[in-house]
Amino acid sequence: MRDSVWRHFDFWLLGSVAVLTILGITMIRSTITGNIELAGHANRQLIFALGGVVVMFVVAAIDYHIWSAVNKPMYYGTIIVLTVLLVVAVAAFGSARWFNTALISIQPSEFAKIVIILVLAEFFSKNQARIGNLVWVGRSFLTMLFIVIPVLLQPNLSTSIVIMVIWFALLWASGLKLQHLALFIALAVITPVVSFPFLVDYQKDRIMNFISPDPGATTGATYNVNQALISIGSGGWFGKGYGHGTQVQLRFLKVRWSDFIFSAMAEELGFVGVVLVMLLLLFVIYRCLRTARMARDTFGALICYGVATLLAFQAMVNIGVNLNVMPATGLPLPFVSYGGSSLLSLLICIGLVESVALRQKSLEF
Repeated sequence: MRDSVWRHFDFWLLGSVAVLTILGITMIRSTITGNIELAGHANRQLIFALGGVVVMFVVAAIDYHIWSAVNKPMYYGTIIVLTVLLVVAVAAFGSARWFNTALISIQPSEFAKIVIILVLAEFFSKNQARIGNLVWVGRSFLTMLFIVIPVLLQPNLSTSIVIMVIWFALLWASGLKLQHLALFIALAVITPVVSFPFLVDYQKDRIMNFISPDPGATTGATYNVNQALISIGSGGWFGKGYGHGTQVQLRFLKVRWSDFIFSAMAEELGFVGVVLVMLLLLFVIYRCLRTARMARDTFGALICYGVATLLAFQAMVNIGVNLNVMPATGLPLPFVSYGGSSLLSLLICIGLVESVALRQKSLEF
């Protein structure tokens, strides 16, 4: 690729992501202070961040059109990996979400999100004129479903929902007809009710605890949500200071380095701090949408729309859980929560957006 092409690299997007990632590593270090079992989490997150940045630049340098040529192998390969994981992980580790090695643990479902964005972006870009035909909509749904089923069986309901949201967002961006919208709204309302009996016990408990919480609970999801609200409320406008949050440092708040890192930030950095973080996340999403608008073709635009949807939905749900306006899930706060697979996959997504940016019109702020 010619050097002049790099003039179109979106450094505003890169800078925003870098700030969020550095902030995440800093907050992880604060939340695990004094905990010997978790002592290596911040360093591991840093290693994934540095490796992810390298991978991001490699992905950005590759013409995004190349991915359409290898979509099928990636798609079927992902299905095979997720299926094998169901057998191997349950038998060896009692969990079907991670491939555990001596050095690292990899969560394939995080990378399945990238694959589904690329596969659906290609499908919709090639069949945009047929989106008004429900048969083709059904084909796109089946394409998504073959990824969702093994993820759902792990069980990993939250990631399954993310993938389905990405499918609907790309379908909408491709020109879903308004007369079909009522059908999808009805399905969105009916599906949770119909699927409830088939959920595993802990998933049912999370939903029931959200609907009818026990205010006196001393363990479980309800307890931690209560501690999260206390953390957020006690932070005030400017927080108690980095490393001085009582809920965090005295470990009343559980899973504070991942699912509830937003509450930890609220206690230590205050209302002003978390608002700035949310604005930064919104800015990243805006840059993705802006790149989609300036993309040279539909395939590139849909890739960016898919990444923006992924970031927006995960951020909204994570913050919603911390504020107790949504049932507890395992979705991380993008770029901030602990999780090597999640961080690496998101940096790859940013690399895809940058690849589209490099091959479009000159950037405008």
